Amino acid sequence: MGNIPLWLVYALLSALFAALTAILAKAGLKDVNSDLATAVRTAIVLLITWGIVIYRNLIKDLPNLSKNTWLFLVLSAIATGLSWLFYYKALQMGKASEVSAIDRGSIVFVILLSFLFLKEPLTPKIIGGVVLIVIGMLIVIWK
Repeated sequence: MGNIPLWLVYALLSALFAALTAILAKAGLKDVNSDLATAVRTAIVLLITWGIVIYRNLIKDLPNLSKNTWLFLVLSAIATGLSWLFYYKALQMGKASEVSAIDRGSIVFVILLSFLFLKEPLTPKIIGGVVLIVIGMLIVIWK
């Protein structure tokens, strides 16, 4: 796509589909327990992703995953599951715009944790961005 990095295209598509997730989930949570809704959503995601893996013949690489990879994928899956359960519960109880603003505050945690555990730099630009994100979250949820 010219000079646009592919990772940026994927990141923007991720943001777009995350927005659709919030809107569609909020509409679908009217008359159902949020935990049940999360389980249904997760099962569908599971079918889609395994379908892609099988279609692309990536299942052959499964035995090559190291113990370290398994550990971090399992921990990531647990974090994802908890995130989705809490997100759906919050979405059922709150406004989609406010819940999503707080949820996107995960960026602040990602930056902090990537600094602490991955040794990624905390530059003045990044710190400024974090401050703006927090201010933006507060503005969106301010009563």
